[in-house]
Amino acid sequence: MPVHHRYATVRGQRLFYREAGPADAPTIVLLHGFPTSSFMFRHLIPALADRYRVIAPDHLGFGLSAAPAADEFDYTFDSLADLTAGLLDQLEVRRYAMYVQDYGAPIGWRLALAAPDAITAIISQNGNGYDAGFIPDFWQTVWNYHRAQTPETEAAIRSALTLETTTWQYLTGVPDETLVSPDTWQHDFALLSRPGNDAIQLALFRDYATNPPLYPALHEYLRHNRPPVLAVWGRNDPIFGPDGARAFTSDVPDAEIHLLDGGHFLLESAGAEVAELIRDFMARATTRG
Repeated sequence: MPVHHRYATVRGQRLFYREAGPADAPTIVLLHGFPTSSFMFRHLIPALADRYRVIAPDHLGFGLSAAPAADEFDYTFDSLADLTAGLLDQLEVRRYAMYVQDYGAPIGWRLALAAPDAITAIISQNGNGYDAGFIPDFWQTVWNYHRAQTPETEAAIRSALTLETTTWQYLTGVPDETLVSPDTWQHDFALLSRPGNDAIQLALFRDYATNPPLYPALHEYLRHNRPPVLAVWGRNDPIFGPDGARAFTSDVPDAEIHLLDGGHFLLESAGAEVAELIRDFMARATTRG
């Protein structure tokens, strides 16, 4: 199936998105994480589009979407979720399954809490919704920055914006590093390095503190609405560990948990396996719905 590369203006902001598949098919919305974009789904989209309408936006400040300066736009997870909701409304998407990874998770959770009946299924690939799963060796730097923005804590958090850390995110925990194209981290780092993008990312690092307080509402939503849940996780992720995947069963007992041998960006080394798990899961989730 061909993949279309499109732009839309939402709330006055220009958003880029990839779209493929039949317009009348069940919809899957793919929500990317930091520091990447819908580029991370470049192989997954065609693997799903024969059966589903697939939409993958770039969040504002990421990828090919606009990136207004941090002093011109309030970069929060609330605002990114609001833009995503606006895009889906413009595309007349009323019901959809969501695939969330990293930053895509807190954006997706906000969408689900705002319109719970719109969500037909949840696929989480290293996208946390629980306190379990945070790896302290990585997150301590973020938590320190939340507590106090000082020159010391800012310098530490800025290490996440380097080529070294971007490469580390892609390769750590991958059993065969030759499966991961260097294009990935070079692509992400080039966009991270745009003038002013550091301030955008710092704003979102600060705002990440608003995400764990949403978890109790998310858990209540999961218990009450019982959407089909698939957690497909790179078990060696140094950012979100496998306990974050297992935790979904505490609220959705029949959640399907798959811990694969891979890292944070699992699609780069196990994309075909993930796609097959999604296709199998979605076939059953659609039947349930």
